[in-house]
Amino acid sequence: MEAKLVNFENKEVGVVSLTDYIFGLEDREDIVKRVIDWQLAKRRSGTHAVKTVGEVSGSNKKPFKQKGTGNARQGNARGIQRRGGGVAHGPQVRSHAIKLQKKVRVLGMRHALSSKFASGELYFVDSLSIDKPKTKDFISKLAQFGDGKFFIVSGAEVNHNVKLSSFAVENVTVVPAIGANVYDIIRSDKVILTKDALVMLEERLK
Repeated sequence: MEAKLVNFENKEVGVVSLTDYIFGLEDREDIVKRVIDWQLAKRRSGTHAVKTVGEVSGSNKKPFKQKGTGNARQGNARGIQRRGGGVAHGPQVRSHAIKLQKKVRVLGMRHALSSKFASGELYFVDSLSIDKPKTKDFISKLAQFGDGKFFIVSGAEVNHNVKLSSFAVENVTVVPAIGANVYDIIRSDKVILTKDALVMLEERLK
């Protein structure tokens, strides 16, 4: 199948050939969700932690004798039931990553791209460049594609002027082809792929 090829002002300049196995699939929300869950779990830092009884500072001495005071017995001031004591079964440093087969991850990307293409929210541009790093010019070009959240995928590298111009623009993410991912594709209102990015993604998703 074919799709329109436009310039960075959304004016048609030609057509591109697309493969059905990447852009012609039916919606599979279950697969896309599995990939997004894997992606979000993997990026969690997992550095949250609390101190256990053995890590809290304090004396091992009993605060008072075992019997005869009328109070509940206490072992030391670091117990989990005492203020300032340790925490039982609290969070510890760990990885939140889950396993997901590479075939499923690739399939999730295909379905995400197919979904955006079917809904008319996927655009193919011949090149991604501007004459000078000026945010106003960058915003005016994006306005030709509509409004909302933009996810822009360049080729091997992002054009330097585009990179500088996009830093201060809200709801716009610009990445090289290696940075294309299911989560950002699905959460964006518009996805823009350069011609070079299309070739690299087709090779990656074989």
